[in-house]
Amino acid sequence: MAMLEIRDLEVYYGVIQAIKGISFEVNEGEVIALIGANGAGKTTILHTVSRLINSKSGNIIFEGRDITKIPPHQLVEMGMAHVPEGRRVFAYLSVLENLLLGAYTRKDRDEIEESLQNVFKRFPRLEERKKQHAGTLSGGEQQMLAMGRALMSRPKIILMDEPSMGLSPILVSEIFSIIKEISASGTTVLLVEQNAKKALEIADRAYVLETGKIVLDGPANELAENEAVRKAYLGE
Repeated sequence: MAMLEIRDLEVYYGVIQAIKGISFEVNEGEVIALIGANGAGKTTILHTVSRLINSKSGNIIFEGRDITKIPPHQLVEMGMAHVPEGRRVFAYLSVLENLLLGAYTRKDRDEIEESLQNVFKRFPRLEERKKQHAGTLSGGEQQMLAMGRALMSRPKIILMDEPSMGLSPILVSEIFSIIKEISASGTTVLLVEQNAKKALEIADRAYVLETGKIVLDGPANELAENEAVRKAYLGE
């Protein structure tokens, strides 16, 4: 059984249909990439899955349970975390305070401390800057903080929206290495990423979106060799 199933999802912004009856699934332990041009509907899908916006029709099934109408905070308790586009850290709170907010649904203090130390082990720069205001961090450090904050909820699945946006090539490689590590540690990843080349390098499978529809899907390594994908998204 898939960890996450999207069935016949339709989403509208007013009278404009953004998502046009798409279906896909994410199996436990996979890295799944959603790729496509700006405006294809990738971010809308993540916002709908994590219940930040409502769907018009269709179903979202998480671990066998229909979550289509469930409030977002309950999804965090169930094991879903969302790293939003643009990082969205709390600029006037410290790095440590931002991380602890990621554990707001948890009550197990000793285990929260253990999770914190695990985040610091994965992101040593966050420990070095734990007393700094998050707004004073570089773009790459803020992305690490957003990822670390999501990990503090002990998620089974993380939705990541454009983690490489605005970062230097060196930092992009570092962020993607971290995503691979997160996956290797047992967390499932649903990844939206403009950098299709990098996304396909680390994904198990991928779905290609155009104007709210899935037009291609398959193993990531096969899509990376697909001539249409290479021309449209890989700049080749």
